[in-house]
Amino acid sequence: MARHSKRYIEHAKERTPGEHMPLAEAIEKVKATASAKFDESVDLAIKLGIDPRQSSQNVRGTVVLPHGTGRTVRVAVVAEGADADAAREAGADTVGGEDLVKQLDEGWGDFDILCATPPMMRILGRVGRKLGPRMPNAKAGTVGPDIGQIVSELKAGKIQYRSDARGGVIHCSIGKTSFTAEQIQENFATLLGAVIRAKPDGVKGTYLRRLHLSATMGPSFLVDPADAQELAG
Repeated sequence: MARHSKRYIEHAKERTPGEHMPLAEAIEKVKATASAKFDESVDLAIKLGIDPRQSSQNVRGTVVLPHGTGRTVRVAVVAEGADADAAREAGADTVGGEDLVKQLDEGWGDFDILCATPPMMRILGRVGRKLGPRMPNAKAGTVGPDIGQIVSELKAGKIQYRSDARGGVIHCSIGKTSFTAEQIQENFATLLGAVIRAKPDGVKGTYLRRLHLSATMGPSFLVDPADAQELAG
């Protein structure tokens, strides 16, 4: 069983187990209970009323948070010619063609997100097993003909959300505790709105089961689903 620090236990007194609260109050408590020596992330966990065993009910997509995540994302791009130039102009940290694929094959991995143009996917396929989940994927928005736009959106705060295979839960960071309450609320509403629009047709019953908001090192607070859904539109 996990042991919590004295600081965590003290902050946990700020909540009543099972109590749902308006989003604004939850954000206030998350910011108030963030006391680490670094700028903690604000994390959102969404428990969905889906059957994760059915592939047709998997929830997955991408969305650009209006205020970003507060994190500097290192983007590597596999592209050549004009596409490579467009990626550099858009702010990609590393750009290359077959030379970059060779580096990846040798174990290089100094990046957070790897992107590619469609023509380069054939070459990248050689190292697909080594890359695993870091392999560029059209569904994740990391493969496309307009590589400049892809890089720009990632640098601006585009994130991927995906329900896990065990419990149908989506985990995402939606900012930093140094953000204003309004910025966190707008990022929250943007992500939740995208998740609501991605609801699979076969889902029955309550779609949004539970929403937990927390700081990296702090306790989580239950957000009232009705209040959250109203804010998300």
